[in-house]
Amino acid sequence: MNNIWIFVGLHGERNASFPSGAFSSFETADGWIRENKLSGTLTEYPIDVGVYDWAIANGWFKPKRPDQASPEFVQRFTTASQQHYHYENGRTGQEGD
Repeated sequence: MNNIWIFVGLHGERNASFPSGAFSSFETADGWIRENKLSGTLTEYPIDVGVYDWAIANGWFKPKRPDQASPEFVQRFTTASQQHYHYENGRTGQEGD
């Protein structure tokens, strides 16, 4: 297994502070989200490497300023290169009502 799927639910209008699920497959995560009619974001993460380092290694990000290598920056780093899906009431934005 080279990746894991993490679900972070919405808390009001913003993401919750902590994930509410970690899954070994998209299908399992998607099923759980749909069954429980959850709202939030499901994101694929690499295992055993930080997203910051992973993005640099894959050429998706290159620090351009000193602050982009600071602990504060690295600990908040995310990239659109990660697969992710937004859900509302158990459905993705691509699905019609």
